Amino acid sequence: MLALAGAALAGAPLALAAPAGAAAAGTIVVDRGGPARSLPFTAARDGEAVISFAASAPGVSWGSAGAESAVVSIAVDGRHVTDLVVPSSDPVDRSLGLGHVQKGDHEVTLRFAKGSAPAADRVRLGRTRVRMPDDALALRHAPIVVGRTGWPFGNPYQNATTDTPLLAWHETRPAAAPGHRVIEYSMVWSNEDGGTDTPALMARWGRTTDIEWVYRVEVDASGRRVDGTAVYQAPLHLTFQFTGRFEGDHPLLQTCTENNNMCDVISPDPPLRFLLDASRTRPQGRAREAVMDRDPWTYRVAAQEMVREGKIEQPSDPATREVGDQRTYLFVEFAKTTGAPTAWGSAPGVALGVRLKADPSTLYRSDHGQPTWSVERDGAVATTVELPEGTAMSDIASIEALRRPVGLGDNGAPATVTSINRGFFLDDSYLPQPSAVAWQGSVTLTRANPSGVLWRPGLG
Repeated sequence: MLALAGAALAGAPLALAAPAGAAAAGTIVVDRGGPARSLPFTAARDGEAVISFAASAPGVSWGSAGAESAVVSIAVDGRHVTDLVVPSSDPVDRSLGLGHVQKGDHEVTLRFAKGSAPAADRVRLGRTRVRMPDDALALRHAPIVVGRTGWPFGNPYQNATTDTPLLAWHETRPAAAPGHRVIEYSMVWSNEDGGTDTPALMARWGRTTDIEWVYRVEVDASGRRVDGTAVYQAPLHLTFQFTGRFEGDHPLLQTCTENNNMCDVISPDPPLRFLLDASRTRPQGRAREAVMDRDPWTYRVAAQEMVREGKIEQPSDPATREVGDQRTYLFVEFAKTTGAPTAWGSAPGVALGVRLKADPSTLYRSDHGQPTWSVERDGAVATTVELPEGTAMSDIASIEALRRPVGLGDNGAPATVTSINRGFFLDDSYLPQPSAVAWQGSVTLTRANPSGVLWRPGLG
């Protein structure tokens, strides 16, 4: 789809063995105070373009104040399209949309941007390439999310140091009209400065990132937007009709709350904008957190933000409700359904409990004994269980399911757990270790029998 149209700068020639349909480069280096770097490409047709690379910034760490990130501004033919926040000195694979391009010659420009941390002086973009996917419907309607600025008195570069956008994906479903589809876009942020508190995030959602649906639209059989169907997640998690501006088919939204809800009215001259590659979708039958599992570096960024912002208890203690070192948690995804109620009262949630071989009388609970911290929603869900420092998978004697009404009374509904999809610890670098837990079956929890063992070593 793309033909090579020149050489990459920074002394690295465009790779001749590029994947089919892509323009590729070696390593492009973008320096603070240095010239912009350019990557020419030729589009063989009109369509949506994507740029990808392994991004790193020497001296940068999302976990260190003053060294949080380096920012690269990306333009196409002189038009600012998206920004890249680089939170690591280790290479991380990233992919961003470049928007709609017409058939012909184009130039991507990469510039070291304001908002970069004082410790950041250089960004290295390895294996840089531009491509035009054949199936670009999801890319065509993906939202452009303008960074949170706190206008008129806030920091316009907030997302370079907190709650930075990490990933995006889409999901589709049939619409009522024949041949029409509804596309919904979701994003992962490194955290949320407002909303659910950190201990509840770990218990109820199994992570400290913030995951939100952002934008939803109906398209007809030819992929055109159906007028009046575009909606977005507004403050207070309300759903509002989108009445803002489009760039092509891309709606322009702004992160306007501390828990990453959207507005369709944009503050003046926002410096950061994010067009993430939303071409992927969630693995079928899996929790939303599975999109993080595909990109393990997101767990490290999330953990580093907690450390830098002082949200981690020191020393870690699983007996308290505060969040400890995330490397002491078992990260679990399981699937559950809730039956019909038989009485008045609150619905049951499900928490997980872990017993250790060395002390089987102690039950470590994901909800820390808090009723509202159990998981009420059905389907595939994620949670975490805090364990003593140094615990390994080989130390675990059992994983149990625990039924717990989330409010006053108990409506008597049964809750059935049908699988554990994965379970892992983070390694010393805050990256997920391979999953060591998998189970399928059926354990029904009732008011009379509110707990049951799901998994023991050797039990598949």
